Amino acid sequence: MATVTLILGKSGSGKSTAMRNLSPASTALIQIIKKPLPFKGAKDWKAYVTDNHANIIGACRKTERKVIVIDDFQYMLANEFMRRSEEKGFDKFSDIGRHTWDVFDALLRLPDDVRVYILSHTEETDAGQIKMKTIGKMLDDKITLEGMVTIVLRAVVQDRNHYFSTRNNGSDTTKAPMGMFDEDLIDNDLAVVDAAICDYYGITPLAAVA
Repeated sequence: MATVTLILGKSGSGKSTAMRNLSPASTALIQIIKKPLPFKGAKDWKAYVTDNHANIIGACRKTERKVIVIDDFQYMLANEFMRRSEEKGFDKFSDIGRHTWDVFDALLRLPDDVRVYILSHTEETDAGQIKMKTIGKMLDDKITLEGMVTIVLRAVVQDRNHYFSTRNNGSDTTKAPMGMFDEDLIDNDLAVVDAAICDYYGITPLAAVA
């Protein structure tokens, strides 16, 4: 079973920037929406761009790279919803929910030494809970996506600095295995996160960007 980690946060909170110290030669990047990466050296990255759930699953199964990053995941759901917005009835919600579950299920079934980082936006519920952004209550009633993974980090900005929160504050879905991270806030650096995951689970890590 692969280690699938959710990196959640508002737009501009440092999710994509967190890739800056990963090796582009050793990381498979899937972009749901094609856009420039927000850090120097971005030209070295060659992204596969698709918002189709089957293509995402196929690409993740095909790659031999041990780190996979899926950026702007929430648009896989939103794009399908918008394309089908004129359809009557609730079938589209069931389909989108199934497609989302299919992706998570396929990622979790990848080999044990694979690490997948799903970068996605957050939303706040009526009850004040900060969670992964989906397409509404009908999907949330069927699937709790955070419940399918062991690690959920939240991108936060404090004093103009970007961090990942590693501890649940009672009003979000942040979580990590006991002892994986010593600090409540760590640098928003996926290379550091990947090294911590590899150390915790005894996986040979990738070399960081020089």
